[in-house]
Amino acid sequence: MSRSYETLVFDTPRPHVARITLNRPAQMNAYTFAMTQELLAAIAAYRDDDDLRALVITGAGERAFCTGGDISGADPDHARKVGASPMGHGREMRDGMQAVVLALRRLDKPSVAMIRGFAVAGGLALALACDLRIAAVSARLGDTSNKVGLLPDEGGAWLFPRAMGLDRALKMTLLHEIYPAGVARDLGLVTEVVEDAALEPHTLDLCEQLAAKAPLAVRLTKMMMAKAMESSLEASLADAQMAVMIANPSRDVREGVEAFRQKRPPKFEGR
Repeated sequence: MSRSYETLVFDTPRPHVARITLNRPAQMNAYTFAMTQELLAAIAAYRDDDDLRALVITGAGERAFCTGGDISGADPDHARKVGASPMGHGREMRDGMQAVVLALRRLDKPSVAMIRGFAVAGGLALALACDLRIAAVSARLGDTSNKVGLLPDEGGAWLFPRAMGLDRALKMTLLHEIYPAGVARDLGLVTEVVEDAALEPHTLDLCEQLAAKAPLAVRLTKMMMAKAMESSLEASLADAQMAVMIANPSRDVREGVEAFRQKRPPKFEGR
């Protein structure tokens, strides 16, 4: 299955696995407002299709995952429209990459960033909005927004400290540092680092494994853990009580238990 976009490619490289590829390689996959609107549509297509159970987000070409917002002046008409209102820049950010970050964080299905080349500024925020980040050894990650007087406004001010701690996030942003993939992993920005040639097959294998799990359990687990990050133990336990009333009576649990007893792989349907 594929869908048609101007700045993205949406395909399904494995069963039940969707892939969104930022497709502006000549611009190192820097995003425009138009790209953010297509990203929102593609994420919604994944969200609403029950046959799709895992999502990969990546960038076209070898140079970059995403280098943040496009500041090259490639769309002067849009820039004039934004600049015409005192609230223009805020609305552009709210309805653009901030909306994309929120859409990813609100997903109840897993998302994986597959990172080759640079993931900096808003590109790093996009990667951190995903649940997992698999990076090639040659990848480089960091925040360069302050370098040109811009801000970590796509969500970085919230995402960066939660991934690496406030002091390290401040150092990275204020000194606009970019780290090799291994260092980024040690700092908490990356989940796993693999050899460049192994990046795509390893990431797709991981997503295929995620897609084979019980969909209800995956969705509820993700929702519980994400909410627990911002709540008390008591509130988290109460959420768990509600979730088990959905999961435990499901067909998937019956299938999982039966498969365990019969010593065979389970076949989950998400019911």
